[in-house]
Amino acid sequence: MQRSRTNATTVPPPPGAGEDLLDLDRPAAFVPERPALRTEFAFELPRGYVDGDGVVHRHGVMRLATARDELLPLYDARVMENPAFTTVVLLARVIVSLGSVPSVTANVVENMFASDVAFLQDFYRRVNTEGHTRAAVTCPACSHRFAVDLSGGRLGES
Repeated sequence: MQRSRTNATTVPPPPGAGEDLLDLDRPAAFVPERPALRTEFAFELPRGYVDGDGVVHRHGVMRLATARDELLPLYDARVMENPAFTTVVLLARVIVSLGSVPSVTANVVENMFASDVAFLQDFYRRVNTEGHTRAAVTCPACSHRFAVDLSGGRLGES
């Protein structure tokens, strides 16, 4: 197959062609700024973890889970023996810090109050599926609907 040339007229380059694309004197086109990806979320436990010295630890940080975080507990012998232990192992992997506890391990999570573990399970679900820590609530007295932040800030604090 042979290609033929057509007699096309030469089109002049558009204005500004060949100029430096990084000309800082020209206003740049508006590009919406993406919000930064938030990977860590602060929380405050309802009761708090009591360590061996009797110190109560309530403030902590949880990071977003990875696929590895959710897969590795399945190979843990404790989980194979008792699947309910998955929660303990998973939470120990994603809690970055808890008060002055040097390292959050499965043993730490095992010794938390049940209400705190339930709080952490819900918190985990919220940050990993919904991407935030807010919850919609309704006042039982007046039926007013509003949002609260489950990360543990006190009323009136900023």
